[in-house]
This record gives sequence, structure tokens and C-alpha cells, in this order.
Amino acid sequence: MTKMLNRRDFLRGSGVALLLPLLEAKTSFALGAAGVPKRMVAINCPLGFYGSNFFPERTGRDYVLSDYLKPAAELRNDFTIISGTSHPEVDGGHAAEKSFLTAAPHPGSRSFKNTISLDQFVARRLGGATRFASLTIGDHGMSWSANGVPIPEEKSPSAVFAKLFLSGTAKEVAAQKIHLQDGRSVLDVVLEDANRMAAKAGKLDREKLDQYFTAVRETEKNLAKAEKWHGTPKPKVDAQQPEQFASADIVGRLRAHFDVVRLALMTDSTRVIALGGNGGSQVLPIKGVSLGYHELTHHGKNPEMIQQLELIDRETMKVWAKFLTSLKEIPEGGGNLLSNTQVLLGSNLGNASGHLTTNLPIILAGGGFKHGQHLAFDKVNNLPLPNLFLSMLQGLGLEVDSFASSTGTLRGLE
Repeated sequence: MTKMLNRRDFLRGSGVALLLPLLEAKTSFALGAAGVPKRMVAINCPLGFYGSNFFPERTGRDYVLSDYLKPAAELRNDFTIISGTSHPEVDGGHAAEKSFLTAAPHPGSRSFKNTISLDQFVARRLGGATRFASLTIGDHGMSWSANGVPIPEEKSPSAVFAKLFLSGTAKEVAAQKIHLQDGRSVLDVVLEDANRMAAKAGKLDREKLDQYFTAVRETEKNLAKAEKWHGTPKPKVDAQQPEQFASADIVGRLRAHFDVVRLALMTDSTRVIALGGNGGSQVLPIKGVSLGYHELTHHGKNPEMIQQLELIDRETMKVWAKFLTSLKEIPEGGGNLLSNTQVLLGSNLGNASGHLTTNLPIILAGGGFKHGQHLAFDKVNNLPLPNLFLSMLQGLGLEVDSFASSTGTLRGLE
């Protein structure tokens, strides 16, 4: 006869790793010298960049800045350009954006099942010290739970600002508290029903229930955390809430997201952020651009289309460089906000014109690494990009020796 298990016992014994006490204990690993927090921001531009303008021709520390990197000339020693990396067995063209932070294979297949994304892997271990364990923002989501379930993204910079810094009226705050309490009550009822099902479940159903309980555990943790922070005033910032942007103003919206990200980091509202760029077909409000963004990436080496695409890429790189500069200008500890924050910029496509998912455009900035170089690996037999992810995780102080399809840390990155 199957013994009826209570919620806590079942979660511990069902094959789901209940690591919450361990995660909170490991929060101290996210602190650098003098207790300064370590952070990570991951940015994906799903349509990539025109490669010959992105990658420098020379390698090592004596490389010459490429056309797209010129706006970041003063930041040269704060970032590393990486060529010759990709995700093994990640294909599917545009579908590969689902695997940018997970490296889960064959994202375009019907049987595809995603895995936990890099940001959520970090958030589960280091997110206990801040109001928000992580933020998933931008025009597409990059964050996936331990069950491979997509975490919804917040597309509006204005809404992200409100979430971080606006408390609402007293009536709205009271209503939020009631919603939190109601959520926990509903969760208790659902768990009771699920426990009864678990006692009668077969092997396949038990596996589904294990996945379900993992999701429930995450929800339970988030509710408990929200209740804990509910009575704590949100930080005050000397900044205006961003305006709403037209859907075609992709670069303007990205700039506003960067502004909010900077505020989130400097107030320690979160230490983990995933920002997904836009891969749509809009005609951007940039002088000289008359064709849709997506259409331009399929330029077929048409000179006029490439010229328009370059205008978009350059504007994107300008706002990225401005973002890094804004982080570097904020002193923190013995360094600055950039030196304590890993900023990953990249794409799931190495060549959007051909839907190629190899030789991805990747830049890592900040985070305490020794930068100022172009690390070039084999453009045909690419090095796994998760090797960089593993280096990033270890740079955050996490004691891990693998992530996804990694084969070790990234050679040459100290």
C-alpha cells in the first residue's frame, strides 16, 4: 500500500532536488572583494550582426577595432570579442533563439524540450539576496525554468521601471498583499490534490508530476519571497519612467531597457538579467532605412540592403557601448559597476542571411575578467559556447564544473 506523503516529504523524495536552503547559504559566493555583489546581464540580438563588420580581422590583444566596435573604442580593455563558437547540435535557424542561453539541441524539432537557461541557473543560486531573483525583459524571452518552461518576458521598459521603483497607491499595495495571500492558499489546495494523484501515479505520470512539482516549488519560493519583500519600500531613483515606444523603434526601446537595467543593478534590485532584442520585420525609424529589419538580414549580398542593415547594426552597437560606459561611470567598491557585472552580448545566428547558427558573434564585457582581446577559435569546427558560460559561472564564484554542452572553460579568458 502506498503511503500518503505530505507536501514537504514528497518534494524531497520525488526525485526533485529541493536546494533552497543550500541556495540561500551559497548567496555569499556572489560577493566579490569587500562584499561587492557580482552580477550578470545577458543580451541576445536574434538577427545577429553583419559578420565582416563585427569581427576584427586580427586576433589577440593587438587586434584592430572592427567597424562596429569603433563606438566602444574607449572601452577596449573592458571587453573581449569571441569568434569561432556555437552551440553543438543547435540548429533550426531562427528557432535557435530558444537555445541561446540553454544550448538545448535541435530547437526546431517537434520533440524539442528545453533546459534551464544560464540566467535562471544563476538566479536559483544567487537570487536570494535581492527583491527580484532575476529579470526577463525585452522583445523576446530567453529565460527557461529547470523544467524547460519559458519564463514570460516584460517587453515594456516603462513596465519594468514601474515594477522596480513604483509602489502604487495604498489601496493598490493592500490589494497586492491580498493577491499574494490568495496565491499561497490556492497553491496549498493544488498541492493537496496533486499529492493524492501522486499516490496512484504510474511511472510516466510520476515523471510528469515531478516536473509539475518542480514548477510548484519555484512558484512557492517566489510567493514566499514576494511576501517577504512586500513591506520593504522600493528604492528611490533620480530618473523618469521611460515613455512608451512605437513597435518599430527597436533601438529606442533597447536604449530605454539599458537605462532601466542600469538602475536595477545600481540599486541592487536584482543581479541577474536576460534581455532579448527584436527580430521583427518593422522598418526602423533610422535615416536611410527603408526596408524591414528582418528582410534586410536576408540581403543576399545586395549592397544597398547591406548598407541599410549596417545602419541598424551601428545604432545597436552605439547604445550597447553607451550602456557599458554608464556602468563604468558608477564607482563601486574598489572598481565600478561594470567591473562587477558580466555583460554578455551575442546572437543565436552567426549569419542571419543563411540562417546559420555557427560562428556566433559574441562579446563579454566587465565581470572582473582580463579583457582587451579577440579570442578566435576554429570557424568551421567551433568551440562550444557553453565553455564561455562555464567561465562566467565560475567567475561568479559558483562551484560548477560543467554547464550544458561545455567541455571545459573558455581557453584564453582569465
